[in-house]
Amino acid sequence: MPPVEVRGDAALARMNAEELFANGASAYGSGDWARAAACFERLAVAFPESPHLLLAEYNAGLARERLGDWEEARAHFAAVSNPAGSGDALDAAFHLAETLYHLGRYGEAAELLAKMAARPDLPLARRLEAQVQQGVCEVEDGRLDAGEKTLRQALTLWTGAAQHDTLDDYFPAQAQFFLGEIYRLHYTGVHLNPEQGADELAKELEFKAELLLSAQGHYFRTIKIGNAYWATAAGTQIGGLYQDMYQQIAESEAPSELKEEEARVYRQELRKRVRVLLTKAITVYEGTLAAAERLGASGPFVDRAKEGLERMKQLLLADAAEEAPAPPPPPASGAGPAKPSPALQGAPGARAASGGSG
Repeated sequence: MPPVEVRGDAALARMNAEELFANGASAYGSGDWARAAACFERLAVAFPESPHLLLAEYNAGLARERLGDWEEARAHFAAVSNPAGSGDALDAAFHLAETLYHLGRYGEAAELLAKMAARPDLPLARRLEAQVQQGVCEVEDGRLDAGEKTLRQALTLWTGAAQHDTLDDYFPAQAQFFLGEIYRLHYTGVHLNPEQGADELAKELEFKAELLLSAQGHYFRTIKIGNAYWATAAGTQIGGLYQDMYQQIAESEAPSELKEEEARVYRQELRKRVRVLLTKAITVYEGTLAAAERLGASGPFVDRAKEGLERMKQLLLADAAEEAPAPPPPPASGAGPAKPSPALQGAPGARAASGGSG
């Protein structure tokens, strides 16, 4: 384990176990995570028979966690973790799962959390925490079906609890958010291919829009739960879905079977149909930022909402500029007005713009 460089390392070498523990606790209390880690790790190495050993390992894990040293934190928590235990041993198991998550070892984290989620003797709040985090790890591991099942079970546990109203809303909101993430991932997995023809493109887009609405429905339910962090995250993701849908449709090529004039009319009509996605994204982003300001929420999702809002406003202005009427060309001899392409009967965008909650 790499040493933590702190001032006074030589002084630490002269301390006994009691002094190291006291100095480590003092450093941790003042937010000096590096010195705290150094004190507790020195104790664990130099005084393995100390009665403070297990707590020193646990505290060293906490300090390393604060420093973002996930592998070192994992080693400390693994030394004292017991998913079947209680007190610090149980807390260490939860922290161990978190370090495994940050190390990308999602399967191991999910397996550990499942053991705690299955314990009927644990308080409901801890079981709920374990089950939600298990579902999140399964989703991150690419096992979307397993993750969806676990997260839905956690929400059933929450809604059916006698003490429902007194439970922390963080983990239920996280569960709903990640259900939205599952359907967002399904949505991103559907790729629009104009080469397959207008009819197939319309079917593909209809399916993609249904997945968008399903994801949106879970994000809306996240917001309804009322946790500030996850509500902000959910609002940002909804805006991002509208933004992505608009860009994919607006930038897609016309179906390959259309002639040049038909393709021009197709793109023109398509732009009109999907413009509503821009205004929806702007509305959602603005509402999300207003709620974040009211609730005092901050973080990466708030930053993304600000960036998304600015981007959507720019696109709306650009779209309006493109729609500015141009002088009509002189009529060609014997030419009638261009007729809408039959492909537009299945043109994408109508379902996605419906704004349903899924």
